[in-house]
Amino acid sequence: MEMALTEDALLGGRVRLLQPSRGYRVAVDAVLLAAAIDAGPEDRVLDLGAGVGAVGLCLTARIPGCSVIGVELQSPLQLTAERNAILNGVEGRVRTIEHDLARPLPENLGLFDHVATNPPYLAAAVADPSPNPSKALATVESSADLARWLAVATGAVKPAGSLTIIHRSDRLREIVDHLVRLGFGDIVTKTLPPAARVIVQARRAPTKILREASPLVLHRAEGGYTEAAEAILRHAASLAF
Repeated sequence: MEMALTEDALLGGRVRLLQPSRGYRVAVDAVLLAAAIDAGPEDRVLDLGAGVGAVGLCLTARIPGCSVIGVELQSPLQLTAERNAILNGVEGRVRTIEHDLARPLPENLGLFDHVATNPPYLAAAVADPSPNPSKALATVESSADLARWLAVATGAVKPAGSLTIIHRSDRLREIVDHLVRLGFGDIVTKTLPPAARVIVQARRAPTKILREASPLVLHRAEGGYTEAAEAILRHAASLAF
Protein backbone atom coordinates (compact mmCIF):
# COMPACT_ATOMS: atom_id res chain seq x y z
CA MET A 1 0.00 0.00 0.00
CA GLU A 2 1.33 3.45 -0.90
CA MET A 3 2.31 5.60 2.07
CA ALA A 4 -0.26 8.32 2.82
CA LEU A 5 1.28 11.78 2.59
CA THR A 6 0.39 15.30 3.59
CA GLU A 7 1.73 18.46 1.97
CA ASP A 8 3.06 20.97 4.45
CA ALA A 9 5.20 24.11 4.33
CA LEU A 10 8.45 25.26 5.91
CA LEU A 11 10.17 28.65 6.03
CA GLY A 12 6.94 30.58 5.75
CA GLY A 13 5.93 28.75 2.57
CA ARG A 14 9.29 28.95 0.79
CA VAL A 15 9.52 25.15 1.00
CA ARG A 16 6.76 22.70 0.13
CA LEU A 17 7.09 19.37 1.89
CA LEU A 18 5.43 16.03 1.30
CA GLN A 19 5.73 13.80 4.36
CA PRO A 20 4.02 10.76 5.91
CA SER A 21 0.67 11.50 7.50
CA ARG A 22 1.60 9.08 10.31
CA GLY A 23 4.92 8.17 11.88
CA TYR A 24 7.96 10.44 11.92
CA ARG A 25 7.16 13.97 10.78
CA VAL A 26 9.53 16.87 10.30
CA ALA A 27 10.04 19.09 13.33
CA VAL A 28 11.87 22.39 13.79
CA ASP A 29 15.13 20.49 14.34
CA ALA A 30 15.61 20.05 10.58
CA VAL A 31 15.05 23.76 9.92
CA LEU A 32 17.46 24.78 12.69
CA LEU A 33 20.11 22.36 11.43
CA ALA A 34 19.86 23.75 7.90
CA ALA A 35 20.10 27.31 9.23
CA ALA A 36 23.32 26.48 11.09
CA ILE A 37 25.23 25.33 7.99
CA ASP A 38 27.57 28.11 6.84
CA ALA A 39 27.57 27.10 3.18
CA GLY A 40 28.50 29.19 0.17
CA PRO A 41 26.75 29.26 -3.20
CA GLU A 42 29.14 26.73 -4.79
CA ASP A 43 29.46 24.39 -1.82
CA ARG A 44 28.49 20.71 -1.71
CA VAL A 45 26.64 19.55 1.39
CA LEU A 46 25.99 16.00 2.61
CA ASP A 47 22.86 15.38 4.72
CA LEU A 48 23.06 12.10 6.64
CA GLY A 49 19.68 10.76 7.72
CA ALA A 50 17.85 12.95 5.24
CA GLY A 51 14.32 11.65 5.80
CA VAL A 52 12.05 13.40 3.30
CA GLY A 53 14.73 15.97 2.49
CA ALA A 54 13.77 18.90 4.72
CA VAL A 55 17.34 19.97 5.54
CA GLY A 56 18.42 20.08 1.90
CA LEU A 57 15.30 21.94 0.82
CA CYS A 58 15.65 24.56 3.56
CA LEU A 59 19.34 25.01 2.83
CA THR A 60 18.90 25.47 -0.91
CA ALA A 61 16.03 27.89 -0.31
CA ARG A 62 18.39 30.02 1.80
CA ILE A 63 21.54 29.64 -0.30
CA PRO A 64 21.00 29.64 -4.07
CA GLY A 65 23.70 27.69 -5.89
CA CYS A 66 24.73 25.20 -3.23
CA SER A 67 23.96 21.52 -3.80
CA VAL A 68 22.94 18.76 -1.37
CA ILE A 69 23.22 14.99 -1.39
CA GLY A 70 20.94 13.31 1.14
CA VAL A 71 21.46 9.79 2.47
CA GLU A 72 18.44 7.94 3.85
CA LEU A 73 17.97 4.37 5.10
CA GLN A 74 14.21 4.05 4.51
CA SER A 75 13.19 3.62 0.88
CA PRO A 76 9.73 5.27 1.22
CA LEU A 77 11.31 8.37 2.77
CA GLN A 78 14.08 8.48 0.16
CA LEU A 79 11.54 8.31 -2.65
CA THR A 80 9.50 11.07 -1.00
CA ALA A 81 12.64 13.21 -0.69
CA GLU A 82 13.18 12.86 -4.43
CA ARG A 83 9.57 13.92 -5.03
CA ASN A 84 10.08 16.91 -2.74
CA ALA A 85 13.09 18.06 -4.75
CA ILE A 86 10.96 18.02 -7.89
CA LEU A 87 8.05 19.71 -6.10
CA ASN A 88 10.36 22.58 -5.12
CA GLY A 89 12.10 22.81 -8.49
CA VAL A 90 15.55 21.93 -7.11
CA GLU A 91 15.98 18.40 -8.47
CA GLY A 92 19.18 19.58 -10.17
CA ARG A 93 20.65 20.63 -6.82
CA VAL A 94 19.15 18.22 -4.27
CA ARG A 95 19.41 14.45 -4.60
CA THR A 96 18.72 11.72 -2.03
CA ILE A 97 20.06 8.19 -2.18
CA GLU A 98 19.02 5.11 -0.22
CA HIS A 99 21.91 3.80 1.86
CA ASP A 100 22.59 2.15 5.23
CA LEU A 101 25.30 3.98 7.20
CA ALA A 102 26.46 0.65 8.60
CA ARG A 103 28.20 0.35 5.21
CA PRO A 104 30.77 2.78 3.74
CA LEU A 105 29.39 5.61 1.66
CA PRO A 106 29.63 5.10 -2.12
CA GLU A 107 33.10 6.24 -3.22
CA ASN A 108 31.71 8.24 -6.12
CA LEU A 109 30.12 10.72 -3.69
CA GLY A 110 33.55 12.18 -2.92
CA LEU A 111 34.14 14.65 -0.09
CA PHE A 112 31.94 17.58 0.93
CA ASP A 113 32.43 21.16 2.07
CA HIS A 114 29.89 20.60 4.83
CA VAL A 115 28.21 17.57 6.38
CA ALA A 116 24.97 17.97 8.32
CA THR A 117 23.20 15.32 10.33
CA ASN A 118 20.26 14.76 12.65
CA PRO A 119 20.99 11.22 13.90
CA PRO A 120 18.45 9.09 15.76
CA TYR A 121 18.33 10.57 19.25
CA LEU A 122 17.92 7.40 21.31
CA ALA A 123 20.38 4.58 21.92
CA ALA A 124 18.76 1.19 21.37
CA ALA A 125 19.58 0.02 24.90
CA VAL A 126 17.51 2.74 26.58
CA ALA A 127 14.80 3.42 24.01
CA ASP A 128 11.10 2.66 24.12
CA PRO A 129 10.54 2.51 20.35
CA SER A 130 7.42 3.84 18.67
CA PRO A 131 5.01 1.13 17.48
CA ASN A 132 5.26 2.79 14.07
CA PRO A 133 8.24 1.03 12.40
CA SER A 134 9.24 4.04 10.30
CA LYS A 135 9.21 6.39 13.29
CA ALA A 136 11.14 3.86 15.36
CA LEU A 137 13.88 3.69 12.71
CA ALA A 138 14.06 7.49 12.57
CA THR A 139 14.32 7.99 16.32
CA VAL A 140 16.19 4.94 17.67
CA GLU A 141 19.69 3.84 16.65
CA SER A 142 19.65 0.62 14.65
CA SER A 143 22.26 -0.64 12.19
CA ALA A 144 24.49 2.38 12.83
CA ASP A 145 24.92 3.70 16.37
CA LEU A 146 26.08 7.23 17.20
CA ALA A 147 29.77 6.32 17.05
CA ARG A 148 29.37 4.80 13.59
CA TRP A 149 27.18 7.71 12.43
CA LEU A 150 29.82 10.26 13.40
CA ALA A 151 32.64 8.20 11.91
CA VAL A 152 30.86 8.22 8.55
CA ALA A 153 30.10 11.94 8.85
CA THR A 154 33.65 13.01 9.71
CA GLY A 155 35.07 10.79 6.98
CA ALA A 156 33.05 12.65 4.34
CA VAL A 157 34.26 16.17 5.22
CA LYS A 158 36.91 17.97 3.17
CA PRO A 159 40.05 18.98 5.12
CA ALA A 160 38.82 22.55 5.72
CA GLY A 161 35.13 21.64 5.91
CA SER A 162 32.64 21.55 8.76
CA LEU A 163 30.34 19.04 10.42
CA THR A 164 27.07 20.27 11.96
CA ILE A 165 24.94 18.06 14.21
CA ILE A 166 21.70 18.55 16.11
CA HIS A 167 21.06 16.13 18.95
CA ARG A 168 19.81 15.72 22.50
CA SER A 169 21.74 17.89 24.94
CA ASP A 170 22.12 15.00 27.40
CA ARG A 171 24.34 13.22 24.84
CA LEU A 172 26.65 16.19 24.29
CA ARG A 173 29.58 14.72 26.21
CA GLU A 174 29.32 11.50 24.22
CA ILE A 175 29.27 13.45 20.94
CA VAL A 176 32.27 15.58 21.93
CA ASP A 177 34.28 12.52 22.98
CA HIS A 178 33.60 10.81 19.63
CA LEU A 179 34.49 13.94 17.65
CA VAL A 180 37.78 14.46 19.47
CA ARG A 181 38.69 10.81 18.92
CA LEU A 182 37.93 11.25 15.21
CA GLY A 183 40.20 14.30 14.93
CA PHE A 184 37.46 16.97 14.99
CA GLY A 185 38.59 18.77 18.13
CA ASP A 186 37.56 22.35 17.18
CA ILE A 187 34.01 22.23 18.54
CA VAL A 188 31.38 24.93 19.10
CA THR A 189 28.09 24.16 20.85
CA LYS A 190 24.82 26.09 20.91
CA THR A 191 21.90 25.17 23.16
CA LEU A 192 18.26 25.76 22.21
CA PRO A 193 16.32 26.41 25.43
CA PRO A 194 13.80 25.39 26.53
CA ALA A 195 14.22 22.42 24.15
CA ALA A 196 16.65 19.74 25.37
CA ARG A 197 18.61 20.08 22.13
CA VAL A 198 22.07 21.22 21.17
CA ILE A 199 23.67 22.10 17.85
CA VAL A 200 27.31 21.11 17.54
CA GLN A 201 29.62 22.40 14.84
CA ALA A 202 33.05 20.80 14.49
CA ARG A 203 36.16 21.14 12.35
CA ARG A 204 39.43 19.25 12.22
CA ALA A 205 41.89 20.00 15.02
CA PRO A 206 44.44 17.74 16.74
CA THR A 207 43.42 18.75 20.27
CA LYS A 208 40.11 19.68 21.88
CA ILE A 209 39.05 23.34 21.66
CA LEU A 210 35.52 23.44 23.09
CA ARG A 211 33.57 26.70 22.94
CA GLU A 212 29.99 27.52 23.87
CA ALA A 213 28.11 29.99 21.66
CA SER A 214 25.25 32.13 22.94
CA PRO A 215 22.05 30.06 23.27
CA LEU A 216 19.17 30.50 20.84
CA VAL A 217 16.07 30.79 23.01
CA LEU A 218 13.22 29.25 21.04
CA HIS A 219 10.12 30.14 23.06
CA ARG A 220 8.88 33.23 24.87
CA ALA A 221 7.73 32.90 28.47
CA GLU A 222 4.22 33.92 27.45
CA GLY A 223 4.14 31.39 24.61
CA GLY A 224 5.10 31.33 20.95
CA TYR A 225 8.49 31.59 19.31
CA THR A 226 10.96 34.35 20.12
CA GLU A 227 11.76 36.94 17.48
CA ALA A 228 15.15 35.31 16.85
CA ALA A 229 13.56 31.89 16.38
CA GLU A 230 10.86 33.30 14.10
CA ALA A 231 13.53 34.87 11.89
CA ILE A 232 15.04 31.42 11.33
CA LEU A 233 11.91 29.27 11.20
CA ARG A 234 9.68 31.59 9.16
CA HIS A 235 12.00 33.95 7.32
CA ALA A 236 14.97 31.73 6.41
CA ALA A 237 17.56 33.61 8.47
CA SER A 238 20.83 31.86 9.23
CA LEU A 239 21.66 30.59 12.71
CA ALA A 240 24.88 32.29 13.72
CA PHE A 241 27.55 30.70 15.87
